[in-house]
Amino acid sequence: MTRIAIAGAGRMGQALGISIDLDADLALAGIWQRGDELSDLLIDSDVLIDFSLPEANQIILEAAVDKKIPLVCGVSGLNESQYAYLESAAAEIAIVFDRNMSLGIAVLERSVREIASSIGPEFKIEISEVHHMHKKDAPSGTALKLGEAIAIARNDDSSNLIKYSSDRRGDVPGDHEIKMISSSEQLTFSHSATTRQVFVDGALQAAKWVLDKRPGLYSMQDVLFSHPK
Repeated sequence: MTRIAIAGAGRMGQALGISIDLDADLALAGIWQRGDELSDLLIDSDVLIDFSLPEANQIILEAAVDKKIPLVCGVSGLNESQYAYLESAAAEIAIVFDRNMSLGIAVLERSVREIASSIGPEFKIEISEVHHMHKKDAPSGTALKLGEAIAIARNDDSSNLIKYSSDRRGDVPGDHEIKMISSSEQLTFSHSATTRQVFVDGALQAAKWVLDKRPGLYSMQDVLFSHPK
């Protein structure tokens, strides 16, 4: 039985708790929120899932490293110093970090990376995204990571040339669309999260995967596509 602790008592934390209770192989160790003592919760935990806020990032990493607990982090909007601290923690523990835990987004990222490496520089890239009105970062972390994947695949710095557009409305969990446009044709790729359950499912798959991994910084690409060792 794998015991999972959750950082973040919001909607994602509650949804994770419900899904853990429904999985016969998992048990909920507890849900942490700021003000509580995280180290106490981790004493009886096998893995920690973080869907809190960037401001809590260092507290969570310090506790996970102290208890040698692997971490799944789905927090979007980390700044450079927060991400650097996460990278340093990955030298001590196994961390799956991804700005989008959706399995579909992981497949989309892999697909557009392969396609971008095949088409010429005459194809311009446009990435648009729509999220709920409470999301603060724009473009979304997912849009940026898709753009970065395309730039790496094209072996250039086209991430600075990619056109991004963002919209915030309603309670949209997340819609992303990528267009690759030349003077004579257009390729369009899209992904829509119909409920936040996709992020829950991905995070739990990552939590099961990371349990026996060596210290290092992993992503959902590793969770889905790396070969068993």
